[in-house]
Amino acid sequence: MTPGMLIVSLIFVGISMLVSYRLRGKFREYSGVPTSSGLTGKQIAQKMLSENGIYDVQVISVDGFLTDHYDPANKTVNLSPEVYSGANVAAAAVAAHECGHAIQHQKSYAWLGLRSRLVPLVQFSSQWLQFVLMIGVFALYWTSAPLLIGILLFSLTTLFALVTLPVEFDASRRALIWLDNTNVMRPREHDQAKDALWWAAMTYVVAAVASVVTLLQYIFLFLNARDRN
Repeated sequence: MTPGMLIVSLIFVGISMLVSYRLRGKFREYSGVPTSSGLTGKQIAQKMLSENGIYDVQVISVDGFLTDHYDPANKTVNLSPEVYSGANVAAAAVAAHECGHAIQHQKSYAWLGLRSRLVPLVQFSSQWLQFVLMIGVFALYWTSAPLLIGILLFSLTTLFALVTLPVEFDASRRALIWLDNTNVMRPREHDQAKDALWWAAMTYVVAAVASVVTLLQYIFLFLNARDRN
């Protein structure tokens, strides 16, 4: 990695840390705001699923902080303990968002299907990516072939990050529409849920932008090396 690339990487690491810190702060802030319905994250998830005609998805608790996710393989909405048992705005927003993914799965949402198909490719790429890129950079004075292979592998990671954006934004959109159409929240609570989900989405935006910028840097490095050779 060149000094310029290192500087850019550090900048995005800093931005990512700031956004993550802000997200955690929002989650803790809205965790202190009880919902008018008094429903827990688990109950909200079950209610949203049933009202959307989904009865084959389980809502379960998983360890960790902000480890919430939907698993399309075994059809489970996995909620962290704070969300699973919490009867507050943050828990409601996160639970509804994860159910948004379950609705995407039910409706065969194209972007979710594409992201699922990319998972095994990205897993394979991640096993070799750093090693291949390191070899590629060190071997530039002799050959640019290893770096080209690294760029192709990194392109899969970047594509996955970009495809994730519409998946996450759409899940939040579905969650907020449902929350707005039910009596689970008052208008002020709905605005707070929207704010929390916006900061959650920003973590994916930063990751995608960082991936694109890094990929472009490796491409420029490859092109410059090829011109020299």
